[in-house]
Order: sequence, then C-alpha cells, then structure tokens
Amino acid sequence: MNLENNYVLKPDVFRLFTIFFTIGLFVSCSDDDKLEIELSKPIIENIEIGSGNNGIGVIGRDFHFDMDVLAGEALADIQVKIIGKENQAYDHTWSFEITWDEYQGMKNTNVHKHFDIPNDAPQGDYYFVILVNDQNGTVLKQQKEISLIKASDLPVEPKLYLWTIQTDQGDSHYVNELLENPEGVELSKDEILTSQIFIENVKDDGKVYILLIKKQANHFPETVEDIDFSKAIVYDVFEHKNETDVFSFGNVIFDGKGGQLRSVPNLTIGALVDNNTPTGNPINSEKGWETGTYYLGVVYTNSTHNLSLNHYWEVELIYE
Repeated sequence: MNLENNYVLKPDVFRLFTIFFTIGLFVSCSDDDKLEIELSKPIIENIEIGSGNNGIGVIGRDFHFDMDVLAGEALADIQVKIIGKENQAYDHTWSFEITWDEYQGMKNTNVHKHFDIPNDAPQGDYYFVILVNDQNGTVLKQQKEISLIKASDLPVEPKLYLWTIQTDQGDSHYVNELLENPEGVELSKDEILTSQIFIENVKDDGKVYILLIKKQANHFPETVEDIDFSKAIVYDVFEHKNETDVFSFGNVIFDGKGGQLRSVPNLTIGALVDNNTPTGNPINSEKGWETGTYYLGVVYTNSTHNLSLNHYWEVELIYE
C-alpha cells in the first residue's frame, strides 16, 4: 500500500474543499465587518424635563434637567437642543443649544443640570432633543417635547420669601426674599430648633417639608416626591388643600387675635425620632446624629399644578 496516495485529494474533492474554504472566509470577514459596525450606543433613562418632569420651561427662569446615562464605551459630551416645530407659529425665529463636556471619559453617570431659559425665547411648544455622543463614534438621540411659557401665564408661581430658624439658646437666622443665606450657623447637641417659613403665590393643593440632611449624603430633593426619608430628618411638614385663591402659605397659622391656630414644632438636636407625619421616623443609621456639615432645606410641591421650589443652606452641627 502506498501511504502517500492516501493524502492526495482527487480533483472533485479538491474543488469542493476550495468552495467551502472560500465561503468560510467570506462568512468570517462578514462577521468581522458586522462586529466592527455594531458598536454599543449609549443608553439613557429616568429622564426628567422640567420641575417634577412637568415638561414646562418658564422663560427667563431656572430649568431642571436630569437623566441617568450609560455610555457605549465612554462619554464624549452631552447636548441639549430646543428646536421649534414645523407646524408651530412663533413670534420670531429662535433655537437653543447647550453642551456639557465635563462627563468626558465617564462610563456611567447621572446628569443633573439647571440652566436658564433665555429671556428672548418665544412662547410655544418645542422639541427637546437630547444627544449623547460616545467616544466610540456613536450618538444616541432622543426627542421629547417641552412647552415654554411666560411666568405671568403660570397658574401659580411659588416663591420663598421668608425663612427663619431660632434655637432655645437665643440664636436666630433667616433667609430673606433675595434668597441670601446666613453664614456661620451652628447647632449643638440638645439645642431645640424652631423654624418658620412663608411661600407666596400658591393656591389649590401643596405640601412643604423642612429638612435636615447630612452634606455627605449628597441628597438634594427638588420635589416632595424626591425626598428619601432614609437620608432626610423631617423638622416639619405642612400642606394646604382646596385653596381657590392665590395666597401666602406658611407653617404657622395666626388666629388674627395675637394667637396661633398652628404653631411651629420643636426639634431637639439628638432626638430619637423626627417630626414627620402621621408618624415620626427614627433618626438612626445613615441619618443618625453626628458632628459635621448639614443642609437645612425646604422643599415645596404644588401637586395641583406640578410646580415645585427648593432651597438649601449649610449649618454646622456639633454633636459632642
């Protein structure tokens, strides 16, 4: 037997081998091309456009935008554009664009931005376009909708115009109508805190919370629904309901005779439970009292008109 002849391919077999080999190369190259083309795109979720995700921008006022982003490879930048609709008539031609590049190189992040709607923006309905550019060359585009309106056309326009705190040690501080925060405020263990707050231009239904939150918790709720009570100590919570006329709302109700129908509560620095209602929350674990920087914050949401306000200032707590 000639062993060499056992390894010689016959012409027909050789021809078939060549065909299958060529097909294999073609498929392999096609798969490589496909892998090269199908790069991962960024993903966005939990998008909030406007206060409480109401889809409204008030001309000349602060605008809230928030979303979570997962890059395909790594972020290049993020853009937002406000573009007029084809079938919408406007007073004049206008568009808006803003780019943030501080997220460059990140893989997974939260984008929380505030910017002013320019004063020259005409009223109307617009496209709100989100563009997430990835370093791998891909672009994610999502188109939402937004309405731009004048402040004078708002059904209510909540404004914080006075906020005071006092302690049983005689200390007193306040935020004025210009929203200028006091500085150098300190609270100590066993001090008793009281606070009054007044919000103007409200009606219908709304609720306000006054909170103490550790700075290290990095928690700044902008609406009532955003409050994480595992991180926030509730000093006070109060609400108004079925108010048909615009009025000034506060956590104190005066009787017109020099007395009060509702007084502000007390909160002792070191208390075991806070003043949440209907039941106080334990002040322990993540939000347990300790020496450090805290934020004293107010969060108000008008649930009828889906409009909110919030304001924070720093206090130093000495718990020794």
